[in-house]
Amino acid sequence: MAVRQRRCGGGALAVCALAVAGVMAVGTGCAGAGPGADGGGGGGTGRRAVAGPGGTDDPAAVVRRAADVLAGAGCAETRTSMETAAGGTRVTIRGEGAYDFRRQLGRIKVVLPKDAAGAGGHRPITELLAPGALYMKNRGAGVPDDKWVRIDTTGLEDGNLVTGGVTDPMAAAELLRGADGVTYRGRTELAGVAVRHYRGVADIGRAARAASPSARGALAAAAKGFSVDAVPFDVYLDDEGLVRKVRHRFSFATEGPAVTVVSTMLLYGFGIPVSVRLPADADIYTGRIQQGRSGPETP
Repeated sequence: MAVRQRRCGGGALAVCALAVAGVMAVGTGCAGAGPGADGGGGGGTGRRAVAGPGGTDDPAAVVRRAADVLAGAGCAETRTSMETAAGGTRVTIRGEGAYDFRRQLGRIKVVLPKDAAGAGGHRPITELLAPGALYMKNRGAGVPDDKWVRIDTTGLEDGNLVTGGVTDPMAAAELLRGADGVTYRGRTELAGVAVRHYRGVADIGRAARAASPSARGALAAAAKGFSVDAVPFDVYLDDEGLVRKVRHRFSFATEGPAVTVVSTMLLYGFGIPVSVRLPADADIYTGRIQQGRSGPETP
């Protein structure tokens, strides 16, 4: 799959940003999901169990409703990784945080890899995820330490599926609404939780048309920006249909070697309280972001 990604050129994945003014302060919280919510599907959460291989549910239908099941579950902790391979070089960006799937708000701390010379010292980037927006702190050169950078994700060519170094957890789930050619690969365990493994290909355009209203804009942008809509995936659902792990594989055509990006998200700790406060106007940086290790210069 080839992807047009003019804004983030180069061989290795960059964490890119646009300095755009933002507004809003929102607090969120989730009620507990009940005993066993972090286990293998017990605990009386009230969510619908996934039919087994001998059931009547089509595998594609099971996968396509994963976003709705997550929205019903509320909040969860998450760990992410984004591995980029280009020209024989492989780097990994890691993240950890929590997400409220009802309100589609999250907070993730992103750790950048060492540079090509092996030097470390990159400060973690704090990312706040909201419908249509990505806020980044410690974004890079030229941004004051106490300021945030805001990106309108509906204006990104990839809809923030890879730009921020983290695939927005809700976007990762909403992308599954475009699932096709899904096959059931059997049962396994993740961290002691029984899960069912499904494999297929997600069509970004189809996912955008079926997405929830708050996620539709970013996915519609991705559908226009990607030259090929097909995104192979592997997803692992517990017995209640909750996503426990999903891996998407993106490929990019750039000015240099072709870039492959594998984005993986793990979800656990369902029902934990999650509080996200988005920056006020005065806390948004609107100046020019200089060229730096975190990404290219942007206006």
